[in-house]
Amino acid sequence: MSIEKITLGGGCFWCIEAALQMLQGVESVVSGYAGGTTENPTYQAVCSGTTGHAEVVEVGFDNEVISLTSLLEVFFTIHNPTTLNRQGADAGTQYRSVIFFHNAEQQREAARIIEELEKEKVWSDPIVTEVLPMPAFYPAESYHQNYFKNNPGQGYCQVVISPKLAKLRAGHEGLLKS
Repeated sequence: MSIEKITLGGGCFWCIEAALQMLQGVESVVSGYAGGTTENPTYQAVCSGTTGHAEVVEVGFDNEVISLTSLLEVFFTIHNPTTLNRQGADAGTQYRSVIFFHNAEQQREAARIIEELEKEKVWSDPIVTEVLPMPAFYPAESYHQNYFKNNPGQGYCQVVISPKLAKLRAGHEGLLKS
């Protein structure tokens, strides 16, 4: 087993976490904050938009089971990479689309996939996803971890997360855990 890490932000970390936890080869998904200037930020501080952090997930994956390419393809399926600092009703820099790479190979692959998606005109608007070197990562408070698993009946989970998971199931069935 060869565990690799990549850190992804695509709006609310609850959504990205719930989707990526469904994938074969994903060994860990930790919700947290990255890309800002405040050390050890709190959820309230990040939500204020003053820390510069994005809500992200740090993904540990077995690259012998799921490739970085497949992981990034799923990432681009489960959020809109063309809306600057926004995902649906969630607005602010903390909801930006970002890939924090942990090595040069991840940087190259992220850039390649974005270029490919742009050429294919998957979206009518340009992709605004940032591709940046991994800064400090701060795990979110414990109540944010495994949020969908722990709160499936919560309104946000039903209205926002469940449809994303249905889209994931429909488009990437072969990558899902059984």
